[in-house]
Amino acid sequence: MSSSAPALVKLTAVSELVRLPKQQGTLLLLWPTMWSLFIASGGAPSLKHVLIFTLGTFLMRSAGCAINDLADRKFDPEVERTRTRPLASGALKPVEALFIFAVLCLLAFALVLQLNRLTVMLSFAGVALAAVYPFVKRVSHFPQVVLGMAFGWGSVMAWTAVTGELSAAALLIFVGNIFWSTAYDTIYALMDKEDDLRIGVKSTAIFFGDKVFKALAALYFLMILTLGAAGMVAGLGTLYLAGLVVCLVLFLSVVGMVKSNPVRQTANRGFIANAFIGGVLLFFIMIDFNF
Repeated sequence: MSSSAPALVKLTAVSELVRLPKQQGTLLLLWPTMWSLFIASGGAPSLKHVLIFTLGTFLMRSAGCAINDLADRKFDPEVERTRTRPLASGALKPVEALFIFAVLCLLAFALVLQLNRLTVMLSFAGVALAAVYPFVKRVSHFPQVVLGMAFGWGSVMAWTAVTGELSAAALLIFVGNIFWSTAYDTIYALMDKEDDLRIGVKSTAIFFGDKVFKALAALYFLMILTLGAAGMVAGLGTLYLAGLVVCLVLFLSVVGMVKSNPVRQTANRGFIANAFIGGVLLFFIMIDFNF
C-alpha cells in the first residue's frame, strides 16, 4: 500500500463525516436563511451577505453532522442506515470528530465577525443549538423541534445582519421553519423508526405513531400559515402568497407519496424533495420583489 493510501482513507472518512456528497441538509439550512435575507433586503441582498451566509451555512451544517455523529457513535452501529458512518465503523476517532467540529465552527465564526455586533452575539446561540440537538433524542420525543430551532437560527441572523434589529417578520420566519423542519425530519426519522424503537431513541416519528401522516399535513399547513403571516408583516404581495400555495401542494404531495409506500427509500425521497421545495419558495420571494 502506498504511503498516501492511509491519508486518502482518512480524507474519505472526513468527507463522510460532514456528508460532503450529500448536501440536502445544507440546502434545508440555507433556504430559510435566504428567505429572511432576501425579504429583509427588499429582494436585493448584498453579495457580501449572500456569500457569508451561503458559506456559513455549509460550514455549520458540516459541523452539525460532526457533532451529531460524535454524540451518536454508540447508537449508530445498531442502526442499519448509520452503521457504516466513520465513527461507528472506527474509521475516525472521537477526538478527530471533535477537532473537525471545532475547526468548522471557528471558520464559521470568522465569517460572522464580518457582520454587526448583534448578529455576532446571536451566533453563539446558533452554535449552542447545533451542539445540543443530537442529545435531545435521549430525553424527548421532539429532537426535530430543536433541529428546527437550529436550522432556523440562520434566518434570525440574516435579518439582523441586514437591519441591525429583530422584527416580527424574522421571528415568524423562524417559527415557520420550526414547523417545516419538524415535518421533514419526521419523514427522515421514519427511515429509522424500527431501529430507534429497539435501541430506545426518541423521535416525532415514534411520538405521532399511526397519526404521523396527519401530523405531517398539519405541520406543513402551520408552516405555510406562519410564513404567510411573515410575508404580510413584511409587505410581500400576491406572488409570494401564490408561491406558498404552490409549496403547500408540493409538500402535501410528498406526504401522499410517503404514505402510499412507507418504506425507507420513499421516506428518503420525501426528505430530499423538501430540500428543493424550499428553493421554490425562494424563487417566488425573488419574483414578488421584481414584478
